[in-house]
Amino acid sequence: MTPSFSKISENVLKRLEFDVPEHYTYHSVVHTKYVLKMAEYLAQRQGVKGHNMLLLKVAALYHDIGFTINHVEHETIGCGIARKELPGYGFTDDDIEKICGMIMATRIPQKPKNFLEEILADADLEYLSTESFQPVGNMLFNELKHFNPNLTQEGFDKIQIGFLEKHQYFTPFCKLYKENFKQQHLMKLKAQQMVA
Repeated sequence: MTPSFSKISENVLKRLEFDVPEHYTYHSVVHTKYVLKMAEYLAQRQGVKGHNMLLLKVAALYHDIGFTINHVEHETIGCGIARKELPGYGFTDDDIEKICGMIMATRIPQKPKNFLEEILADADLEYLSTESFQPVGNMLFNELKHFNPNLTQEGFDKIQIGFLEKHQYFTPFCKLYKENFKQQHLMKLKAQQMVA
């Protein structure tokens, strides 16, 4: 039986849309759709095809499914959900372990162990190097503020600076074409801190 990506996608995206609480303004169905799109884009540039592409796309769908239950250890929760559901779609134990490896590779700090894990890790944080950095950052700020009402914009900017300084891309494509733009965002944030 060949797993049906369309059925998996329909099921997972519906749950993310309806079962993730509204205060997760960043970790939403919109984020998952974007990560799925970027994972496929980066994978094509790495020459990924066939079954590996399917595994990557499924991992992208499931990488934040844990938020339907809890944000703490959500990657581990997501792997548990994947292990429970994916055999029903025809995935083997080996397939599921690869998918779980990719999900766990999105945990911060990211520590991918193979090229598929590197692709999903980069897809998850690709926005750091785009024009969406500020609006997506605002969504993350609002989400964090839900859990910490005392968080200020200045405090969040410091978090962002620390995060950007430690973050690294893993795929050749992102290293070559994304790193420079990410560094520009970092310099801009640092300049704002000096003015504040």
